[in-house]
Amino acid sequence: MVDFEWYRSFCTIYKYQSISEAAKTRMMTQPAMSQHLAALEAEVGETLFIRSTRKITPTERGKELYSQLAPLIESLENTTMSFKSASLPTLSVIKLGAAHEFFSEKILPQLTDFNTCTISHFGTSEQLLELLKEDKLDILIMSKRFQTPGIEYLKLMDEEFVIVAPSNYEILEFDNLKLEEQWLSEQKWISYGLELPIIRRIWREHFKKRPEIRPIHIIPNLHMILKAVELGVGLSVIPTYLLRNSLKEGKSKVVSKHLKVKNELYIAYQLKNKHLPLIHEIISVLREKKMD
Repeated sequence: MVDFEWYRSFCTIYKYQSISEAAKTRMMTQPAMSQHLAALEAEVGETLFIRSTRKITPTERGKELYSQLAPLIESLENTTMSFKSASLPTLSVIKLGAAHEFFSEKILPQLTDFNTCTISHFGTSEQLLELLKEDKLDILIMSKRFQTPGIEYLKLMDEEFVIVAPSNYEILEFDNLKLEEQWLSEQKWISYGLELPIIRRIWREHFKKRPEIRPIHIIPNLHMILKAVELGVGLSVIPTYLLRNSLKEGKSKVVSKHLKVKNELYIAYQLKNKHLPLIHEIISVLREKKMD
């Protein structure tokens, strides 16, 4: 007879393609997780994953089984939690975490749709994740997914980054990518950090190399970076949702529109709080609004 926990373990392994990561997520030991998989494979009479040194890959039978099991398990868990919801603790305040620029542009306009009080925290993804793990945050908007036991992520939106220059900046156009990279490297740059976040992404994705840039100013605030660009200090990389007014008012302009990158943003929360009514309500508001 198949144990329901075998199915849950199988779906978790499928999701992470790693027995060790699946074990961490389910808060089990790795041997116990392996036993669940071995027992299920013995029950169905077929191998469900192909093992390699770095990861495991589902077989065609494994893919078929997952496609049938995943919606059933999610439905069963949701049904179970709906019966428990009446006894779950209620929250009168939601603690939100995000980068302050994203909060200012995207979350602040949605506050009137929240039927609760909020306490907001700002910082890097790493800093805010620690607060989430310590129950000092309920919901976190972040641009990275960390394999952290007990934390679940839902995709919120894509943010697009482009190179921006002052409106009166003389921009040369090139047919040759190498010459374009050389010209850009010679310009004055403003960066969010010494490690050239996002600037490095653009160089690697489009020029297939690390940027040879030494920024003239480090300003860890996107609003202030944009202001510096508008004042003629130099070039930088800015998300398009921050640029709309600046471009419309003719204070800045996009350099080489083809040189852009996208970043995925996620809503993160603790799995144990997933079915709390207020958490679910805030997540629904964030996901249903046309944030991009």
